[in-house]
Amino acid sequence: MENKAYIEIHITGKKGQILLTPETYDISELKSLLEQIDKLIFAQDRKNRPIISYEVKEGSVKHIFKTSLQAIIAFNALIAEIENKKSIDFLEHPTAKAIEMIQDSAFKQNYNFEISTSLGNTAKLFITPSTHYHHSKNEWVDAEFYFYGEVVDMGGKTRANIHIHSPGIGTVTIDTPKEILEKYEANPLYKPLGVRTVGKQNLLTGEVDKTTLKFMDFIEHVPQYDENYLQKLIKKAAKTWSDVKDPDLWLQEIRGGAY
Repeated sequence: MENKAYIEIHITGKKGQILLTPETYDISELKSLLEQIDKLIFAQDRKNRPIISYEVKEGSVKHIFKTSLQAIIAFNALIAEIENKKSIDFLEHPTAKAIEMIQDSAFKQNYNFEISTSLGNTAKLFITPSTHYHHSKNEWVDAEFYFYGEVVDMGGKTRANIHIHSPGIGTVTIDTPKEILEKYEANPLYKPLGVRTVGKQNLLTGEVDKTTLKFMDFIEHVPQYDENYLQKLIKKAAKTWSDVKDPDLWLQEIRGGAY
């Protein structure tokens, strides 16, 4: 048995007075939808994702996206939860943003979207001009973050960046000026490195928008530490922290949620 399944996005509507069909569905709309589907199915690690194949069918327009069965099972659970909650506030930023883009398309083009899967017990998510899939609070502010990990890639012809794989976080991409990379003397590939960055963080959830990260400075990565010295510092700070009920929460507020 082939471990494949598919997602179906059925779009109904009109182009003026003409019913929507594959022949009247513009390539710019298809391009936007393809980008959102990639984010919806594999929001975190799109670089190493399995292949997503595509075909379009009549009636009005049916987009078929075939990929691994495991990914489709996870996607089915996702749309079931969105439909159940009638909200996307619980979603991570890339996933929520993709749903918002489909919602915007439904409103602007007067389209009706029915999203389902090939699973026997498939959930169905309906996005129409009358639904409201937007973050109820979309308050994003500039914040500073520190990432430590192994450099797995760097450079880029049109958009220079550094890719750092950080344990517990995954691989983050940091926009970096070409001049900075040109001046960096040693080859950092597959070596530990620390980078100070700025980016957007949600005030409500503390979530970091990893697509907004920009380079600020390199930080020397020193994984070893002096245990005795650390214990002395903890003992010294104990009195100062005595009136702090939740040290972890207090520390996160001070750091601004930085990693």
